[in-house]
Amino acid sequence: MFQPDYAGTLVAYDSPNRLYGIGAYVDARFTRWAQIEAEGRWSHFNQYYPPLSSVGINEDTYLIGPRIAPYEFHRLVPYGKVLVGIGTGSFLTGNTFAIAFGGGVDYRLTRRFTLRCFDFEYQRWRVTPTLYPYGGSVGLSYQIF
Repeated sequence: MFQPDYAGTLVAYDSPNRLYGIGAYVDARFTRWAQIEAEGRWSHFNQYYPPLSSVGINEDTYLIGPRIAPYEFHRLVPYGKVLVGIGTGSFLTGNTFAIAFGGGVDYRLTRRFTLRCFDFEYQRWRVTPTLYPYGGSVGLSYQIF
């Protein structure tokens, strides 16, 4: 679920609707302090159609950056992350630079499966006027190696 911070006008303000979608992420853990997360998010459900427009508002992001999970407490793993990459939407003519600050909590179910209980991101898109989408997600991960 994401708040796109765009409602189809030249003035940026909160959209009347939230966007829903799917996402995928990959975490590479080298040490407890050295981790990288890459994610893609495609928010296309519950699109808002601005007045006099046949194009719905949607957003996609492709981000990568460092992730830190300083400790584990009874299978709960809190973490923080700073990701950079590109954002695109139906209201843009191309891609734009995006930075995201976020964090959340993972819960280790088994040695291989982890439940992402909650992940929150606050993004900044470099467009005019600047957009600040934000939202949360939940998910399930499988450890390959």
